[in-house]
Amino acid sequence: MKTCGLYFGSFNPFHIGHIAIVNYLVSFTTLDSVRLVVSPLNPLKSDREPCLQSPRERLLHIRKVMETKKLPVEVSDVEFFLPRPLYTINTLHHMQEKEPGMDFILVIGADNLERIEEWKAWESILEEFILYVYPREGVNTQQISEKYVSRARQIVLLPAPLITVSSTFIREGLAQGKNMNGFIV
Repeated sequence: MKTCGLYFGSFNPFHIGHIAIVNYLVSFTTLDSVRLVVSPLNPLKSDREPCLQSPRERLLHIRKVMETKKLPVEVSDVEFFLPRPLYTINTLHHMQEKEPGMDFILVIGADNLERIEEWKAWESILEEFILYVYPREGVNTQQISEKYVSRARQIVLLPAPLITVSSTFIREGLAQGKNMNGFIV
């Protein structure tokens, strides 16, 4: 069975940290393919963060960046066509139905694993899907993964470089009038 890493995100904005993670997945894992799943509306963030671009503009921008960087990554708009609210478990099940021969692996940051109990059907996500977890500043990845390892299909801690830039950091910098061009791709 082929494997596909699914890296979900609002990508608001898409930045050098996202590119670094994608590049790591393509270059240092055994995944057969990688997909960026652009989420037009994250149910855990929808009312908390300003939108710098419309979802469609973000999708088109990310596709253009992937072409320019020549990274072998598909940029998926699957969540643009699914009923709302958009829950990861629903998207994963939808993709399994459409591609039954593919083993989808969920790629998340350690900060998301730390908050996974806020996700809809989080137990099912852990039981049904392999998780690739990349490190995040301020999160003890080993400790948090041990909390869930007994109930998870598999949790793989990626020995990826720590990326400290975040979309929140960029949005806050922009709101303060800072030049954030070096971070945004």
